[in-house]
Amino acid sequence: MFSVRNLLPGSRKIAGIDIGSSLIKLVELRYASGGYMLHKFAQVPLERGVIESGLVKDHDALVRKIKELFKVSGCGAGNVVTALSGHVVMIKKSGFRKMEEEELRDLIIDDAGEYMPFDDIKDVHFDFHICSERGLNPDQMEVIIAAAKRDIAESYVHAIEGAGRKVAIIDVDSFALETAYGENYDFEADDTIALVNIGASMTNINIVKDEESVFTRNILLGGDSITQALQEKLDVSFEEAEMIKVEGSDKHDNTQEEFLSYLEPVFLEIGRSFDYFSSTAGESNISRILVSGGCAGIPDIVDAMKNKFFCEVEIFNPFKNIACDKNTFSSSYMKDIGPGAAVGVGLALRGAENI
Repeated sequence: MFSVRNLLPGSRKIAGIDIGSSLIKLVELRYASGGYMLHKFAQVPLERGVIESGLVKDHDALVRKIKELFKVSGCGAGNVVTALSGHVVMIKKSGFRKMEEEELRDLIIDDAGEYMPFDDIKDVHFDFHICSERGLNPDQMEVIIAAAKRDIAESYVHAIEGAGRKVAIIDVDSFALETAYGENYDFEADDTIALVNIGASMTNINIVKDEESVFTRNILLGGDSITQALQEKLDVSFEEAEMIKVEGSDKHDNTQEEFLSYLEPVFLEIGRSFDYFSSTAGESNISRILVSGGCAGIPDIVDAMKNKFFCEVEIFNPFKNIACDKNTFSSSYMKDIGPGAAVGVGLALRGAENI
């Protein structure tokens, strides 16, 4: 059984592996002196087409890159916590009468068609999380159900096993963000926080209130929007446009405002998600956005999002309450990798918390 909430038995060394469409990242944490400490971090680029829309398209290439990641990092962990993302994962919140977890699991299996859009429950891996009971009828409970097709989940498992490691847990990107947030931040109880992770080809949104997820959505758009816009404008290859994006606007006669304007389709979908949440969940408007992912490194993105969404915006720091050896990880390096490491840190925390 692959779980989104319960760690399976395994070795005591566990690494979080964030497999994106353009990078694979490894995070290993150790618990010492009353808190977590960064032990290993590494990232390696992934060729285009290996992962598309959350699906493994080139198994052998992914195996090679996972092996390379462990070699570069020097990580000796035998177990891995990884995550699924995008439309390969179904996340749904439903109401149930109060019952024990085993009874709930049996009920979901028996009435799977009511809760999951899959033809046969045997083809699905699923798990659930019972939400807190604040403000609810004492005889009722809210449950978040996460599910994915078995063959999709196992494609990641087979790649990781092919690289000589074992999968201890499969999480969901949006929930990993929530885990990293819970370890590092302590906002007011009434704050409604949007965790927005803008990656290369996907944007994860998890809206959290009282340290608990109240809304999630995955958008199949990300930083590649900038690359594709530059590719069309300059008539260059995708790889050349990606290099131009990395080098920045000043070197290529593009204003920073123009770079940011290429993210407008992503911002539009984020705004639609916020509007939908506010209109349907009966919750207050977003009070703060924590932005992470590769696009969080774009200069002026914080101000652009403040102007767009009319709320406080800051860069998500997944190492805010996690120590590191400054002789191994300099402060400038930590600042550089922080926004892109948020999901990986959440995955590593899931492993470390369950050892």
